Amino acid sequence: MPERLSPRWLAPLLAACLALMLAWSPAAAKEAAPSVADPALEARMMALAGQLRCLVCQNETIAASQADLASDLRQEIREMLQRGMTEAQIRQYMTDRYGDFVLYDPPFKATTALLWLGPALLLVIALTALYAVLRRRQRLSADAFDPETPDDDELPGANR
Repeated sequence: MPERLSPRWLAPLLAACLALMLAWSPAAAKEAAPSVADPALEARMMALAGQLRCLVCQNETIAASQADLASDLRQEIREMLQRGMTEAQIRQYMTDRYGDFVLYDPPFKATTALLWLGPALLLVIALTALYAVLRRRQRLSADAFDPETPDDDELPGANR
């Protein structure tokens, strides 16, 4: 059975572990994005990617997401713009391929009606419930609101 490590071996062991960790970290780093050749095209691509939802993250735009799929979609948008496609054509292509979910501002139609009308419907339900509770409380007698425990000033020996 091995003997317990002595403190004189602890410092070199920790130094070796630290050296291995530092040597391994560059291997996990990603390659930097290449600089863009056409800043105007890149601005158009980022503006369009800002209107589309990342399919992996779902709470971020394609422009803001760091997911590999979002990076691929940005490259695909960039290539479509270079081929001369308009932003409307690219949006239509993305919608045809991924559905209305990919749009941050989906159109109003039968399949998205609940998305658009849902918040208003929930507000109406909440206000109706509040009105019903307030009407029910209004009909109760005043003694229904008396506390079951006496107040401090009603206790015997309380100072007045």
